[in-house]
Amino acid sequence: MAGDPYAALGLTKSATEAEIKKAYRKIAKTDHPDLNPDPKATERFKAAAAAYELLKDPEQRRRFDAGEIDDQWQEKPRYTYRPHAEAAGNPYARDYGFGGDPDLSGVFDDLFGRGARARGFGGMGGMGGGGDRQFHMRGQDLRFQLQIDFLTAARGGKTRITLPDGGDLEVTIPKGATDGQTIRLRGKGGPGMGQGEAGDAYLTLTVLPDPTFRREGDDIFVTLPVAIDEAVLGAKIAAPTIDGPVNLTIPAGSSSGRRLRLRGRGVNGGDQHVEIRVVIPPNVDDDLRAFMETWRKTHAYDPRKEA
Repeated sequence: MAGDPYAALGLTKSATEAEIKKAYRKIAKTDHPDLNPDPKATERFKAAAAAYELLKDPEQRRRFDAGEIDDQWQEKPRYTYRPHAEAAGNPYARDYGFGGDPDLSGVFDDLFGRGARARGFGGMGGMGGGGDRQFHMRGQDLRFQLQIDFLTAARGGKTRITLPDGGDLEVTIPKGATDGQTIRLRGKGGPGMGQGEAGDAYLTLTVLPDPTFRREGDDIFVTLPVAIDEAVLGAKIAAPTIDGPVNLTIPAGSSSGRRLRLRGRGVNGGDQHVEIRVVIPPNVDDDLRAFMETWRKTHAYDPRKEA
């Protein structure tokens, strides 16, 4: 890192400790040599790692800002750091990996899996210094958006997804799946390297709306059209449920908006609520018209007076 360590992290001198750490984490996740083989990315990571090593310690940062040391950690003018920087035991020796900073262990775990450090994989990998150490890395996690129909989400089922490599994978949708729910498929992500385990696949579900059913929690709501005579006289009619039609008794004198409950016919033991909607025939014939005119003369009824 030759130059401004703040610039190497994309920051200014007013940056807080948290902002410095956040900037380094961001660069590590994109430019670490074990993730990005581009030589330019490696150089960016080296510069960011050196900058972080300098700035993460408040006292070293203060000395740099005060001009007591330069960006190469060289004293001004008493002695130079660099000839001794990589000496064994030097507390300021630079570590371009993650093992030297316990605060960044989470970055390392995110990038390479929690077992990576235990396998001795904490440095620059192919950048040298590893001798003939075998390279192990956990496979990449894959993320997909998956659309499923309402009934598959409610009842559960199976569907297939196409993977980036052209293969396909059968996925089990759990009963009662919800919109936005994420399903984790262990070991179905990208392949690992060396002895690294495969990554996982994550499916975020989008549940498509249904023309008949509506869901709130584990309860299902349905609007059921009924004819005038069924509403007046009562009837037994087939009502749709997520598991197929069932017989439903319409009590005599039912009005639009009345709700009937089918216990246990929702999702995972929830109920189904059936709202009645009285529908008149599309064509009112002479018989119905004559009957209603006579009924109105002898049985006048104004529902608005009771409202």
